[in-house]
Amino acid sequence: MTRRSCAIYAVGVISATLLIVGIGLTASQAFRKLMYNRLKKEIVLVEGSRVFESWKRPPPPVYMEYFFFNVTNLDEFLAGAKPVVNQVGPYTYREYRYKDNVTMVNDGKMVSAYNTKSFVFLRDKSVGDPSLDNIVTVNIPAWAAMNKAKGSFFKSSILSVWMNTLKSGLFTTRTVDELLWGYEDPLLVRIAQMSSGVDTIFGFMYGKNGTNDGEFVFHTGEQNYLDYGRVETWKGQRQLTFWNSNHSNSIDGSDGSAFHPLLKKDERIYIFTPDLCRTIYMDFEKDVEVRGIPAYRFTPPRSVLASKEENPDNEGFCVTPQQCLGTGLLKVSPCRKGAPVVASFPHFYLGDSKYVAAIEGMSPERIHHQTYLDLNPTTGIIVRANKRAQINILINRISTFAKTKGLNETIFPVMFLNESVVIDEASAARVHKLLMIVKVVSNFPLIFVALGGIMFLVLILLLIRERKQKASAEENTSYSPVSEKEKEDPQNGTYIGLTPKADAQA
Repeated sequence: MTRRSCAIYAVGVISATLLIVGIGLTASQAFRKLMYNRLKKEIVLVEGSRVFESWKRPPPPVYMEYFFFNVTNLDEFLAGAKPVVNQVGPYTYREYRYKDNVTMVNDGKMVSAYNTKSFVFLRDKSVGDPSLDNIVTVNIPAWAAMNKAKGSFFKSSILSVWMNTLKSGLFTTRTVDELLWGYEDPLLVRIAQMSSGVDTIFGFMYGKNGTNDGEFVFHTGEQNYLDYGRVETWKGQRQLTFWNSNHSNSIDGSDGSAFHPLLKKDERIYIFTPDLCRTIYMDFEKDVEVRGIPAYRFTPPRSVLASKEENPDNEGFCVTPQQCLGTGLLKVSPCRKGAPVVASFPHFYLGDSKYVAAIEGMSPERIHHQTYLDLNPTTGIIVRANKRAQINILINRISTFAKTKGLNETIFPVMFLNESVVIDEASAARVHKLLMIVKVVSNFPLIFVALGGIMFLVLILLLIRERKQKASAEENTSYSPVSEKEKEDPQNGTYIGLTPKADAQA
């Protein structure tokens, strides 16, 4: 075997080996599985892990926007007309959040923490001054007191006298600051004088600036990556006690700050939210991209707040069979000290049309009122989110209170909030780097395939060259005439010159 033949043989063997190994590794996804197993070990809630510090103190800025519904035809409404409201906002606050008192528990398999939040007003992102801007809205302390007293004629009579004396009406005018951060209500002060344990301050965010929602215990994800960030207990409870079924009282999923890596489109993700006193779920909607990072958008479907007729699983959220509201609403009075508070999406988005029609000024739009999470499927990291919820008050005719005689049952909107976050550039750069490493390592076998393909092309070129050289050699060693005469001889034979025979007699 010549040296050239050996080279061709070696190139062929190398090409075949690289192609077989590369295609085999690509088909088996060995490197992808290796990288994914590495991710599962890296994305855990333990000291020193890739995500632990950012979980305790999330770097992207979070903004909380508040929008209020100002009643513009109060006298007409109290006389029986359809209420007209005007949306006022946003009043925007920078939300600082961090995990406090972080402690490893259960032999390091779980971690305990408190979700602490504080808020700073941002004038440049707001429509006005919350300390000066007035809002005409439902008098929630009065309605809460009336609903609590309506079962007793004696209590209702005393409360009616107090309301008349203190001029505490069904609606009130308060500044945005008062509605958010609290004000001392004269009716609550009078009630507190007769009943212990009554808080005299009312405000949607009263007592929530610089405080927490109670102790959470989370799974670290070390034992099973699918459990990463999953809530085990809240305030020491594995089940809630507000609702009427085990399904409704279940605490499932994360607290909304962490999601397991390697998400799939057919997954349903669960989030436990203390604000709603329940677990909600989200389904995949579409692929999106944020700062160049690919993400899956998950959003709550209509079934989350559907009526028990549409979704029988929601029957447990009915306070009583008679207090079962329609699609798009959740009465949260069991966890709001009996106050007739009803939660919904803003402008009754995904709710029954009758709730929208009952209030002039409602115009639900998906782009402005949808709640969603954009999660990078590889890492589970939140790259963008908008949590939107509306607070409403159920107002109706209460027989023991003359002031309500002209009212029909109405789900009256008071305010809605939008808690939003977008990944910052520094965090996005780290995610890009991690995704690049995952991509390169996962696709490493393709390098073998590419090299094998290149070697195969080299082999083809060598074979073509070898063939040409053989053809040239054969042409160089073929027969050629030795003289011009032989060339000119048409028979290509030996030329024999003959001379005439001499006469013997000469």
